[in-house]
Amino acid sequence: MSWTLWLAIAALAVAVVALVVALGLRAQQTRQRRAHGDAPPVEEPAVEDDPRELVAFVANPSKPDVAGLEAVVRAAFADAALPDPLWFQTTVEDPGVGQTRAALAQGADVVVAVGGDGTVRAVAEGMVGSGRTMGLVPVGTGNLLARNLDLPVGDARAALAVVIAGSDRPVDVGWVKVLRYADVTPAEGDEPGTAPDPARDTDKEHIFLVIAGLGFDAAMVADTDDDLKAKVGWVAYFVAGIRHLHGRRMRARIQLDDTPPVEARLRSLLIGNCGRLPGGLTLLPDAVIDDGILDIAAIDTRGGVVGWAQLFGEVVMQGLGVRNDLPAKIGRIDHARARRVRVRVEGGEQAQVDGDVLGLAVEIESRVDPGALVVRTA
Repeated sequence: MSWTLWLAIAALAVAVVALVVALGLRAQQTRQRRAHGDAPPVEEPAVEDDPRELVAFVANPSKPDVAGLEAVVRAAFADAALPDPLWFQTTVEDPGVGQTRAALAQGADVVVAVGGDGTVRAVAEGMVGSGRTMGLVPVGTGNLLARNLDLPVGDARAALAVVIAGSDRPVDVGWVKVLRYADVTPAEGDEPGTAPDPARDTDKEHIFLVIAGLGFDAAMVADTDDDLKAKVGWVAYFVAGIRHLHGRRMRARIQLDDTPPVEARLRSLLIGNCGRLPGGLTLLPDAVIDDGILDIAAIDTRGGVVGWAQLFGEVVMQGLGVRNDLPAKIGRIDHARARRVRVRVEGGEQAQVDGDVLGLAVEIESRVDPGALVVRTA
């Protein structure tokens, strides 16, 4: 035999001996475990993630209905065998955007806005594009989005039931950017030409879920007495509106998408994602919250109180599905639709988004963000 063959035989013998020794040691260890009553080690099963939703609440503590609601929420979730929810409170400095993002960072599947339209806007801003769900417990004055989604208003427990057992629906979101603010008279001690309001940011987009407006409607919102609103609710807006019935008509230049701009004399221009208001009024009867389109209403009146009375009749009738398209009207609403709207007005007019005033604007631009927000509905 050659030396290479002898080397292979020796290697094989060494491997066989090593195998026999290993098997013998294993058998000895098994006998020792049995003698001492030890069971062989058992692999622990992998821990699965909890499939139940983690829900976070972002609550506005300034609303009187919020006091004591946290205990009600936790009890309802315990009764439903759901994980204990997260609870955040808004502040004057942060009305809900930061709290919402913190909730998402902690793994919340659903973030619920507990408050009025301002809280809903802030939570929605933090939720847009996340793919996770926003819920609502509406305890504000207008509760505009809740009304348009047919959610319970004024009944926190019923709204909570929707949060726990409702279904999810993608909806559109509107955005408004103030491209130019009106010049503001500087306060005493300020340099000429300076604006004392640091919030006048022409690069910021402001979210709205229901209606943005320029003109009479925004002036009415800006002039509403907060104390009266706390006492009588949304009726306070109409009380403020009476003071502006004889205000001047604004000259507006309006461009829809890529069409040529048109000139108009108006009382108010509304840009809507949906159109239902408190009191059963419908300003935008064709608006659908998930159609990817903004609905625009150009509102004008002449003839003083008579014109406003006719206009109010128009709003009531169109809410019932009846429209008066006669041209010779002193109070009228003209409707249009677009994905992008640009408006310029002489001298500046008050602008608002879902009841939050943006200030005196000379030029604004609005766009729709289709299906950008998932909302829990009944």
